[in-house]
Amino acid sequence: MLIKKVINKTSIHSPWFIIIIFSILGLVGILNHSMWRDELNPWLIVRDSESFGNLIANINYEGHPALWYFSLAFLRRIADTPVVMQIFHWAITVVSAAIFCLYSPFNYRQKLLFIFGFFPFYEYFLISRNYAFSMLFIFSFCTAFPSRKTTYFYLTVLLGLLANSSAHALLVSFSLSLTLLVEFCLDSEHRNQYFSQSQKYDLFLSIAMITFSFILAIYIITPPADSYLHGGLNNGWLIQFDIRHLLRSIGRLFGSFLLIIPSHKRWLDLIICASIALVIVTLSLIKLCVKPFPLFFYIIGNSMIFAFTYLKFLGMPRHFGHFYLIFIAALWLESYYQESTFLINKLFIRHNLVHFARKWHHIIFMLILYVQFLGGIGNFSRDLIIPFSASHETANYIQNSQLVNEFIVASRDANMAPLSGYLNRKFYYPEVQKMGSFTIFKKGRENVEESEMLRQITSLLKSQEGKNKILLILNKKLNLNTKDLKIIPIKNFERAWVDSERYYLYWVYEV
Repeated sequence: MLIKKVINKTSIHSPWFIIIIFSILGLVGILNHSMWRDELNPWLIVRDSESFGNLIANINYEGHPALWYFSLAFLRRIADTPVVMQIFHWAITVVSAAIFCLYSPFNYRQKLLFIFGFFPFYEYFLISRNYAFSMLFIFSFCTAFPSRKTTYFYLTVLLGLLANSSAHALLVSFSLSLTLLVEFCLDSEHRNQYFSQSQKYDLFLSIAMITFSFILAIYIITPPADSYLHGGLNNGWLIQFDIRHLLRSIGRLFGSFLLIIPSHKRWLDLIICASIALVIVTLSLIKLCVKPFPLFFYIIGNSMIFAFTYLKFLGMPRHFGHFYLIFIAALWLESYYQESTFLINKLFIRHNLVHFARKWHHIIFMLILYVQFLGGIGNFSRDLIIPFSASHETANYIQNSQLVNEFIVASRDANMAPLSGYLNRKFYYPEVQKMGSFTIFKKGRENVEESEMLRQITSLLKSQEGKNKILLILNKKLNLNTKDLKIIPIKNFERAWVDSERYYLYWVYEV
């Protein structure tokens, strides 16, 4: 009888079938994945910060809230290896997938296509970053959404965690918080039901918690004055109107749906992709107009992410993927509401237009899911075949060749975090002229030319007694030589998807 129940639970038409296959394939994929600098730099910050205060100061330069870093600090107490970070990340995404498959209102095919899509199966799965928290907390919020009838405590905890996950997640969290606030203020029936069932201090405690969470997140992500990451605090904001940049920003919305980023050099590409994106958004708006509060969230969420994309940072898929998460969350939240004709009557929208929008929205939604599915399977498979970074192969060679204890000069510093993480040691970085592991983009760090790097190596060889050679690791081929040094190539590691993380090893001797 027990075996029969297990078989029934894991049948091909059960959500558990999706979850189990997703978990197994994901574990294989993430353990095969060669981590790159954006994954290991946070690990190194946690590993090599000298104190808690120093850790907070270093996080300030990262442009991210502290939740991921605190999680890594806890993980280091369990095992001092970045592999534990990958297992943790795998667990986050598997739990997110399980929540989506078990509790979302979508049908089986839609769940299958979504879970094995580009963002859940690749971008927020194999690459161990803080962005996986977005899926976890947004899906958990959508699942716990009915609890607001009696308490806001659970939702504010999730929104607080979401706000402290990433800058983009903070914007989503703020949008969801505004949605709760608007519903509470405008829906008297919901408000009366809440007051009749909630505990005395629930509302006050919830407001205090979410306010503190937002203040903490904003404090941490606000960069110091000497930061120059993505323009820092005072630079890098686009305050004038630029039609090409506007189309590029809308192109990120298109990319979140259909995984194609239009070329910024071709007007035709920008216009076509922007037009398609706006059609998808328009159909979504009309479809949601019978559900005012999910519609409000969809408008506010997209507006805030779009404003940040246009004004500050165009971003990469991991950033503008939040457009897609907002899209999914809005469709999820609408399932909790009865249809309302309030906006239809106010805006004079015809019922046949709503019916037309629903029909085509479903068609486009399925098209998006199929494109995402192909993108997820394709990129997941590619990562199994072609290493994302050459870091793991390079680190294995250094360890197997017993070179790990040599004095190592490594440049460019920002691309050496994977090697420092895998080898669990520091290097000499010419960019900061001292030993280091992680990279902080602030004043005092300067990119160096090959001539300056070789000058520093010459000085190091002369100043270090008993050291007649240095192991040099570069992420580009060395094109310069000098009569003061004898440089012998050792081995190249060029098999990597990220072209800036291919590594070149040299012995450098003083002549």
